[in-house]
Amino acid sequence: MDGQLHRLDVTTLPAGWHTIESEVAGNWSPTLSPDGRHLAYVSDRGGVPAVWVQPVGSELTFRVDTGPEPVAAVQWSSGGGWLACHIAPGGSPRHEVWLVRPDGTGLHRVAGFGTDTADTMRWLPGRPLLALTENLTRAVLVDAVSGERRVVAEGALLTLLDVDPAGRFALLRYGPRGARHIVLRDLSTGVEKPVTSGEQAIFSPGGGCVYALSQDGEFPVLLRIAGDAVEALTSPAGARGGEVETFAVTADGRTAAILWNVRGGESEVALLDLDHDGDRVPSVLAPLPGPVVSGLAWSFDGSALAFTAEGPGQPHGVWVCERDGSDVRKVAALPTAPDAVRPTLETFAAHDGLTLTGWLFRPAGTGPHPTVLWLHGGPEAQERPGHGPLFQSLVNRGIAVFAPNVRGSSGFGRSFVDADNGALRYAAIEDVRSCVTHLRSAGIAGRVGIMGRSYGGYLTLAALTTFPDLFDVGIDVCGMSNFSTFYQHTEPWIAAAAVSKYGDPVRDAELLHDLSPMTRIDRLRTPLMVVHGENDSNVPVIEAEQVVAALAERGVPHRYLLFPNEGHELLHRSSRAQYLQATIEWLETYLLP
Repeated sequence: MDGQLHRLDVTTLPAGWHTIESEVAGNWSPTLSPDGRHLAYVSDRGGVPAVWVQPVGSELTFRVDTGPEPVAAVQWSSGGGWLACHIAPGGSPRHEVWLVRPDGTGLHRVAGFGTDTADTMRWLPGRPLLALTENLTRAVLVDAVSGERRVVAEGALLTLLDVDPAGRFALLRYGPRGARHIVLRDLSTGVEKPVTSGEQAIFSPGGGCVYALSQDGEFPVLLRIAGDAVEALTSPAGARGGEVETFAVTADGRTAAILWNVRGGESEVALLDLDHDGDRVPSVLAPLPGPVVSGLAWSFDGSALAFTAEGPGQPHGVWVCERDGSDVRKVAALPTAPDAVRPTLETFAAHDGLTLTGWLFRPAGTGPHPTVLWLHGGPEAQERPGHGPLFQSLVNRGIAVFAPNVRGSSGFGRSFVDADNGALRYAAIEDVRSCVTHLRSAGIAGRVGIMGRSYGGYLTLAALTTFPDLFDVGIDVCGMSNFSTFYQHTEPWIAAAAVSKYGDPVRDAELLHDLSPMTRIDRLRTPLMVVHGENDSNVPVIEAEQVVAALAERGVPHRYLLFPNEGHELLHRSSRAQYLQATIEWLETYLLP
């Protein structure tokens, strides 16, 4: 299949393709050729995420051979000669960066050697230079022409964001999760000057100013900074509420695409004229092809904008539009399942009065329904109305799904994100019980199960050991079970970045011990399925193994589903299909007795 042209055909989809019986492909990480006429993206239509190139407006596709390992992301160089590919060997969270020509030739690795991991890759506009970061400690520039690697900065919890056109200054990000700040570094002297708190910043095309998504306040604000002059380009909250999620500026510096997170997790894309003086009124790209958008990416000539869209019953698809937001065109996207259930946004009070929200997928008929509580990862992630084949499959079987955003989730302001830090995590665990209280008082839920992945898996275990009689069934997907072993075995850079969120493994050892589900594992008597990837180095497999051993010793009904050649996420479609089938069977056994 590699190196051959293929034609996309959505007319032969099998009946019921949107349910668990047929795990369908997604397309994401769009990146345009410099002239906007071709799109490269990642798709798992072949079973494993790989790079595909497709002419915009054509159904012909070309798979770029990068080897057998899953690809996480791809970026097209501004000169057009190279694709930078983020590759996850063995499905693990450790990433390598490889360069390949768009025709599939010239494949070679440039970062992520040995045990190193390489992240945050970015082609510098108009230059054959790829900026990236290794191990959150080393900022690297790779020259795609000469192959030279240049380390421009080193330090703890460091990320390289951009380098100015003259090569004199770099924008660096420092700090752990939830407490990051951006600095301007003089590459000749090493002197650093604070810019703002936040995650994202780039230089203008001429290097005379900086665009930064500042998180100095409660909500992020897009700033234009030129010397001591600071101009806010967005308000702290949109006209309909929400916050700025990310932004992308054209290479000529004249237009910014701004992605808003509004209405509890839906997306809004605004286009802002950066040349205009005075009050700027952005134009809104509408209607969007799906309620949740990500991956904004301009072509180098600024003629087209690419993005990913998804929704309930609508897998990730890649789309493009003109510079002014007109002529939104599908490049690679499946149609929305006609019988997909769309969720409603529930609002309710936590035990202490804090307002919580969650997305409810309700089956047909009157309640109460058997219900599954789904807890997202992060915890700084956010549950949004995107594509979820598991949710749709459960609802089709008469099981409701409630996906809340408990305290610690993003999308609701800085105070909400920080509301579960350290010892405040007890309140986040209590939020889980508040969710069940709401579901039952509203007549929605009868029997209740709980599940989640990553941090959501931790929260599942914490709730099952804190409230042992509250749930009828549970599923832990790659969740932490013991903070001590997590800190000992996770990647060093992951451990260092997690201290601000969970606590210091030495200074806060007593707190972390008390918050660890393994401390009270003898209280867990709910039937539990444990799911993990064998190559997970983010939440290492020891977190699952000690739970399974404890359940076996105590005779608690359980199942252990371990996936070889997978890491913190299930990247192979075959693995996801097996996981979904096992999940459905486990939940039906205990929720539909």
